[in-house]
Amino acid sequence: MQKKEELLENFKTAIASTIKSISNVDKIEVVFGNKKKISSTETIQLPELENINNKINYKKIRAIADSEALKFRYSDPEILKNNEPAGNISKKLYKIAEKIRYEKLGSIEFKGTKKNINGYYFEKINNLVPEQNKNYITEAFENYLRVNILDLKNNREIEKTFKTFKKNFDFKLKNKFKLLKDAIEDQSKFNSIIADFLSSMKIEDEFEPEYKNEKDNEQDSENKPQASDKNEQKSKKEDQEMAVEVGMPDIENFSDENDQEAEILELEDAKNSPNERKRISKNFGDKKYKTYTEEFDEIIKAEQLESNEELKRLRQNLDQQLLQLKSFISKLANKLQRKLLAIQNRSWDFDLEEGLLDTSKLTRVIMDPLNSLSFKKEKDIEFKDTLVTILIDNSGSMRGKPISVAAICADILSRTLERCLVKVEVLGFTTKNWKGGASREKWMLNEKPTFPGRLNDLRHIIYKSADTPWRQAKINMGLMLKEGLLKENIDGEALKWAFSKMSKRKEERKILMVISDGAPVDDSTLSSNSSDYLETNLKNVVKWIENNSSVELLAIGIGHDVTRYYNRAVKIADVQDLGDVMINELTDLFAMENKKTFH
Repeated sequence: MQKKEELLENFKTAIASTIKSISNVDKIEVVFGNKKKISSTETIQLPELENINNKINYKKIRAIADSEALKFRYSDPEILKNNEPAGNISKKLYKIAEKIRYEKLGSIEFKGTKKNINGYYFEKINNLVPEQNKNYITEAFENYLRVNILDLKNNREIEKTFKTFKKNFDFKLKNKFKLLKDAIEDQSKFNSIIADFLSSMKIEDEFEPEYKNEKDNEQDSENKPQASDKNEQKSKKEDQEMAVEVGMPDIENFSDENDQEAEILELEDAKNSPNERKRISKNFGDKKYKTYTEEFDEIIKAEQLESNEELKRLRQNLDQQLLQLKSFISKLANKLQRKLLAIQNRSWDFDLEEGLLDTSKLTRVIMDPLNSLSFKKEKDIEFKDTLVTILIDNSGSMRGKPISVAAICADILSRTLERCLVKVEVLGFTTKNWKGGASREKWMLNEKPTFPGRLNDLRHIIYKSADTPWRQAKINMGLMLKEGLLKENIDGEALKWAFSKMSKRKEERKILMVISDGAPVDDSTLSSNSSDYLETNLKNVVKWIENNSSVELLAIGIGHDVTRYYNRAVKIADVQDLGDVMINELTDLFAMENKKTFH
């Protein structure tokens, strides 16, 4: 008995490790049966493993596990929600189509998943017994997409069962399959095509009455005390088997041991404590630089500046522009990713009795539970825990193509580096107003004292914090395209702010990349101080960071030579070169050995 329980636990461990490997997310809790989850991480609920000799049970669990893992890896819940059609049945069919899409992607990259998923689907669909006056719209739609997208071969009985549905689907969708297949890797486009198709079918008009009756019957059953638990379990079981109604958990929506501390630091930043900023400013070697007032400055998260609907609209605009550069920049991003992964290669001891589970040998355990698990231990880790901060000039002169390309490059870099376990934050800097705003008004009311120092209201924007997954923050990137957001640029204080954020982090290696198209400019400040006031401050701040910290500072000037400010700097004449330069410079930084020693 004890041996059987041990074999069952080994199989469960193997399944859980396979899910983590396929989904590329370590912090997923895998729960079997009706057990409650024990942590706050994302959860995948699988049917209970009954016994080691039940092959059908094995196939079912492996198929559901693979499908759910692929959903984590390839499906973005925000995109799914954005394109969702109206109507209960249409929504269900829409989710089925997305399920087919990510299973198709998985079958290309992970050959074993296709065998597991198709094997279980064949058994499930062949056991489907048509009932008189029962419309199998969901089963028919899933089968239709599997035949046309996953190249499934039906037997004659199934063909006969779904014949009527097939004719209707063909009439509206058959000529769109080339578009669907071409859009397999573009979830937004794929979801949009399916949503349009479902709207054109007017499915709700034909099937909604019956669907509502079924839902009402389910509700009546749930209201009966003796049956409620059974119905709830049945509902959960159906959800697992279809892997449709379980929902779309965020692939990167997990926390690590540093998240709580990082959140506290973000809140401290949001408070914008003047005392804290003054304390930091004193450490940057520019005693002459001062600010007239800081009470109107703000450090703000992008999502607080606009409504969610407006952020979605701006993100769609960014995505449209991204299509023009996607192929080119993606190739460069892949180059960076290959370089990073090569650097991160680690040495391991294998075939150990304890340590980390060796996922490369899981197949033999899954195929034969009598095999024992194999473990490994890491010998050495040379790749440093790394943070990359991208600080983008949000001034008015960046309006148009420069800010679009900067946003696109930051977006793609965030995704790429995140895959390589490199933390990324994206920040922007501008001012709240033209011509000084509330700071200047206060100065004027105070009889305009001479040499007031910086005389405008700062606005520092957090588009993506280091501990926020790209999928959660990507909607914010489009905000850079917002008309009226881009105003003046006070680079020196923005650099101090970015550096102070980085200095609170625990990563061993920190890289700060600044993207700007010119010298610091604020008419209000420069008209009331010396003409080089902001420029001198920038030089002093840069010099201090380069000489007194371990932060590796890199600047890219768009049509502007920034080598007079930064030791490591690149000038690009054409904004189209930005992606190339950003990625190549980062590749060089990661490839080279950091020989500089700081005291």
